[in-house]
Amino acid sequence: MRAGQPSQTARGAAIYRAIHQRLEGGAILADPFAVRIVDEKARATLDEVAADPAQRPMRLFIVARSRFSEDALAGCVTRGVRQVVVLGAGLDTFSLRNPFAEKGVRVFEVDHPATQAWKRERLAQAGLALPVSLTFAPVDFERESLADGLAKAGFERSRAAFFQWLGVVPYLTRDGVSATLDFIADIPGAAVVFDYTEPFENHSPERRASLMATAERAAAQGEPWLSFFNPSELATLLRDKGFGDIEDLGFAEMIGRFSPALAEGLRPGPGGHVVRAERPA
Repeated sequence: MRAGQPSQTARGAAIYRAIHQRLEGGAILADPFAVRIVDEKARATLDEVAADPAQRPMRLFIVARSRFSEDALAGCVTRGVRQVVVLGAGLDTFSLRNPFAEKGVRVFEVDHPATQAWKRERLAQAGLALPVSLTFAPVDFERESLADGLAKAGFERSRAAFFQWLGVVPYLTRDGVSATLDFIADIPGAAVVFDYTEPFENHSPERRASLMATAERAAAQGEPWLSFFNPSELATLLRDKGFGDIEDLGFAEMIGRFSPALAEGLRPGPGGHVVRAERPA
């Protein structure tokens, strides 16, 4: 991310969510705010991006990972969790759609101050009011820890929490990923959903070239990919940190769970994964 500017990958994810509403009718993730929250410049590109078949797998992955996370969150709310932390929130709209607000579920959005300022601006321009259940927790990780940023926002580490951590792990160092998981694992009854990418060498030559091109575009925007994991390696890491209930889905399997029709033509194999991991209370 370039200094003083919002995340471009966050903008890209918002574009994919918006296109999913227009092109596929929100079949995987129904989000009435997805189109409204993107800016006019991004909105002008929706038809062009939607027409590119090469963008389809990533678009479906983006919306399916959010659906997977929100389904897991609903399960946690059922067992009493009332704190939700969205790490690297970008233009995510769960806080606007929070169906559990009346149950006292509070959402903490953590992101870089520049990205949060941009989001506040987008919400204001779209005429979208800030929900009373939403608290922004701006954190510049070069100067402040996640623990400090959340504490200032009123997060209670002694109470169970659900963490949504999407579109972030590839941009962190392995040490950074490990440190965040340590923080989450220290919270009794915590759960986390996050995505990761397998190493380039795990992919077919065709898929590898496409993935490397995506990584190069992200690096050119100041957001290089820094970490990759093999599924077995990541499972061991999570177990070593005390997570007992672990579910890891590849992108084709995950999309097929929510829409078999949209998953047609997607080949299983190495690629993006989404993981749900929970700590005992």
